[in-house]
Amino acid sequence: MAGQQFQYDDSGNTFFYFLTSFVGLIVIPATYYLWPRDQNAEQLRLKSLRRVHGRCLWYRLRLMKSQQSIVPTLKKAALLFGWAVFLLLAYKVSKLDREYQEYNPYEVLNLDPGASLSEIKKQYRVLSLKYHPDKGGDESTFMRIAKAYAALTNEQSRQNWEIYGNPDGPGATSFGIALPAWIVDQKNSMLVLLVYGLAFMVILPVVVGTWWYRSIRYSGDQILINTTQLFMHFMYKTPNMNMKRLAMVLTAAFEFDPRSNKEATIRPTDNIEVPQLIRELGNINVKKKEPPFCYPYSLKARVLVLAHLARMDVSEELEEDQRFVTRKSPALLQEMINVGCQLTMMANSRGGFHAPRLVTIENCMKLTQMIVQGLQESKSPLLQLPHFEEEHLRYCISKKYKVRSLQDLVSLKDSDRRSMLRFLGEEKYDEVMAVLGSFPHINMDTKLQVLDDEDSNNITAGSIVTVTVTLTRKRMAVFEKEQDSTPCPAEEATATEDATGDSKAKTKVWQNKSKGAKKTAKSKKKKLTKKKATPAPVKAKQANGNVAGNEVVAAATAKEEDDEASDKGSESDEGEATKDSPSERDEDSDKQSDTEVDEIGGDDEEEWEALQQSIQRRERALLETKSKVTHPVYSLYFAEEKHEWWWLYIADRREQTLVSMPYHVCTLKDTEEVELKFPAPSKTGNYQYSVILRSDSYLGLDQIKPLKLEVHEAKAMLDNHPQWDIPDTEEEDEEQEDSDGIEESEEDEEDND
Repeated sequence: MAGQQFQYDDSGNTFFYFLTSFVGLIVIPATYYLWPRDQNAEQLRLKSLRRVHGRCLWYRLRLMKSQQSIVPTLKKAALLFGWAVFLLLAYKVSKLDREYQEYNPYEVLNLDPGASLSEIKKQYRVLSLKYHPDKGGDESTFMRIAKAYAALTNEQSRQNWEIYGNPDGPGATSFGIALPAWIVDQKNSMLVLLVYGLAFMVILPVVVGTWWYRSIRYSGDQILINTTQLFMHFMYKTPNMNMKRLAMVLTAAFEFDPRSNKEATIRPTDNIEVPQLIRELGNINVKKKEPPFCYPYSLKARVLVLAHLARMDVSEELEEDQRFVTRKSPALLQEMINVGCQLTMMANSRGGFHAPRLVTIENCMKLTQMIVQGLQESKSPLLQLPHFEEEHLRYCISKKYKVRSLQDLVSLKDSDRRSMLRFLGEEKYDEVMAVLGSFPHINMDTKLQVLDDEDSNNITAGSIVTVTVTLTRKRMAVFEKEQDSTPCPAEEATATEDATGDSKAKTKVWQNKSKGAKKTAKSKKKKLTKKKATPAPVKAKQANGNVAGNEVVAAATAKEEDDEASDKGSESDEGEATKDSPSERDEDSDKQSDTEVDEIGGDDEEEWEALQQSIQRRERALLETKSKVTHPVYSLYFAEEKHEWWWLYIADRREQTLVSMPYHVCTLKDTEEVELKFPAPSKTGNYQYSVILRSDSYLGLDQIKPLKLEVHEAKAMLDNHPQWDIPDTEEEDEEQEDSDGIEESEEDEEDND
């Protein structure tokens, strides 16, 4: 009976196969994921951005980092070394001799497959004379020859060879272990046991435990759980939070505490430099003893953020810490917005506490813009442009130009703009226009409907309303061209005045005709409805004979007109009677019903196509993963490259509440379609909401679009729907079919019995 045999690799050949496979499984994926991307492509990208973003802090830091970094070189060296080891092992394996070969007795006897029995015997005699031990031959070779001869001449041996591949029959199943034999040698047992224990009982648990301890401290957005709880506590405590309070809560995050984050640092020089900055900034609530606002790390982070917003110069050491704080701030503010939305949903569903006010969430968005641009809330958006200083704003806000925003600057004529910016040289002016032309201009279109409803345009109380917002991004330079192509407001006013003047002059005759026509129609109606005159007034008015005579004439003419009108009415009645015969009326009703059915069918098809398109669009949005790399933001004082992202939401500005949760649009390159859903109010009436689009990077580019909502009363549920009205005949037919089926099954059972 065949058994099993385990043997280690004494020669070391099998171990090389294992080692080659192991190294290949590490080197190939590591090369795909860790090989540095083409540095030339990054250099070309930076070169293309230089004209616009050359003065940005993040751009200058990126250039310095790409020139000084040796990490890509080290990665390439390590991966090349791994490939060298892999290729060396592969070459070693290719040169190894094959130990396990298929047994073939014809090869042993040096015969062609299918040789005859006489040829086999003849060849055996020749080889026996040569390799027989008595003749001085090799004993092992002779044993192989004898075994091959028996396999080809003995019927039992031949059958064993054809079935099992061995003339001796089934042998022990051999399993080779791809480890060298010295590993299980008794002399090395203590060393091997020590290595195994160190690897699997010390190193592996420490690595897994460290990873797990670090991962449970962070949320999905890589924000500390303690920071999220801190934000929730203070937003619950103070639903209406102004900008100063918001900055205090932001800088109290545990990301800035060295005990929770090793990237944060507290330097010995902070005791000297931070108080100096506090004196320069003024009142920043230093004496507030509420924890954690009074902790040193929170106070330092707050001072650095406020100094960044004031564009104050700090020392090199504090500048490094300031860059760390400002890089972390946008993600932390996004977490505050998420916390505010969660509290709002909890307040709407459960009640019992006040949800954060709309101004609190909008202040979070504004503070993100301020930190990215390094500007205070009260400063002009024009200071986002290069070469603009505070003293230059007086040229812009003068009575002649009245430029207070970026849109005002774009809408100016070229000559007026150049005249206003006369304090800039030609190169600086061209740079300002290039930067201004790279700013985004968003067109926002909204569509209000109730999906999955028979009447999608009818909004009923409690229904789920879907607002589809289509965002189209254009460059501010395109917006400038559109402004140039449109006439100026003064020209538009004169043009409208001329047009209205011409229309008035031309339509005077038409207006007189219409008035005359209206008067004649009214007079005819009066004459038709006037009763016949009686001869009684003649006696009463004998003193005035002219009046009496006029009345008689008027009565006579009225009678004649009545007769004519009655004749015409009778003729028209006869024509209508002859025209509206029963057959013609049936035909007209049939045609009208057919047209109504066609219109209803066409509307149903359009609604069905729109529904299918919306479903396909949702499926594509779920399956498609879009890149969050959109357009780089022009920010003079932000230390990290940032891309244009937006917040889109619906709010009730009168009640200062959120209607739909803010949607973070992170993939707007050219066009993006976003669906905002919210439940309609439970009471009928007209509601005025606002669709708000806010940038997380630029000041002064926010948009607010009114949204009018007319809520109707929900339709009453039908107790007896037509689809449940089954005629009695159908019920009887179904019962008859059921009874027939039961009888047939009983007959089949009897036949089987």
